[in-house]
Amino acid sequence: MDSLNCLITGGAGFIGSHLAEKLLQQGFRVTIVDDLSTGRKENIEHLLDNPAVEYIEGTVEDEVLVHDCVDRADRVYHLAAAVGVALIAKQPIQTIERNIYPTQLILNRLGERAERGERIPCFIASTSEVYGKNPKDTYSEEDDLVFGATTKPRWSYGVSKAIDEFLALAFYKEKGLPAVVGRFFNVVGPRQSGAYGMVLPRFVDAALRNEPLIVHDDGHQVRCFAHVDDVVRAVTDLVENPHAAGRVYNIGSDVPISILQLAEKVIAQVGSNSKIEFQTYAAAYDESFEDIRRRVPDLARIREAIGYEATKDLDEIIQAVADYYR
Repeated sequence: MDSLNCLITGGAGFIGSHLAEKLLQQGFRVTIVDDLSTGRKENIEHLLDNPAVEYIEGTVEDEVLVHDCVDRADRVYHLAAAVGVALIAKQPIQTIERNIYPTQLILNRLGERAERGERIPCFIASTSEVYGKNPKDTYSEEDDLVFGATTKPRWSYGVSKAIDEFLALAFYKEKGLPAVVGRFFNVVGPRQSGAYGMVLPRFVDAALRNEPLIVHDDGHQVRCFAHVDDVVRAVTDLVENPHAAGRVYNIGSDVPISILQLAEKVIAQVGSNSKIEFQTYAAAYDESFEDIRRRVPDLARIREAIGYEATKDLDEIIQAVADYYR
């Protein structure tokens, strides 16, 4: 595998940097492209002396750059996107543009290669946000996508990622491109920033400082949290499994916890004197913000495909994040 080159867009981001490490461990060469809009060069600083790593500071909205990088790739992992509820609520135009246009550029170039018989495996990162307001207790990949009104900017993220999914699956169907779509559910771990609304790093950072943990609404929203190491292992296993191509997979944990319980667990685990304070969505974001009360994935499909199981529970995850912030 040392002769094979993996392109990671958004490779200096939280998930991307861990994916780069994983691929290097597996013997691949890695090309990282990131414009550092939300990624951080310090996430990959320890990799840059590795002769198997090429780092390009640039945007995947640059057609010339995309063509060059895709043409040299043997695997493509497209992770670059707008990230975080806070950023999405504040910058819906940027969210839509960043999520759709680069994906189309990358898939177009991969499609051209596929038409020449060069079928390059690729991973398109999606999100649990595509399920929108679907009221089911557990989401499976064939469930309906239920979005709110266009006057609620929050849904622009899920809709734009759904377009990415439609594009990837269309290229599989029409061009034979071996594309896999992965819907991430609350991926957490070291290097994740709380700056864009990510709840666990925000809680851990506050708890270590003995500052209040800010819980939005009543805190009874239910989520599941998976360690980034488990997630990137799933991503690479899916890409290397030819039977996974042309399908969508939930990726994450299926062990639910409320946000209020998470705050209490973080305070207890790090031995903090922090208190919990509640904040309305309107105060945190704006009056138009809507949220989903429960978001739990059905993982049957990914278990069947690659034998996926999480190896780290929530206590281990909190400890890993706390160690990183310390």
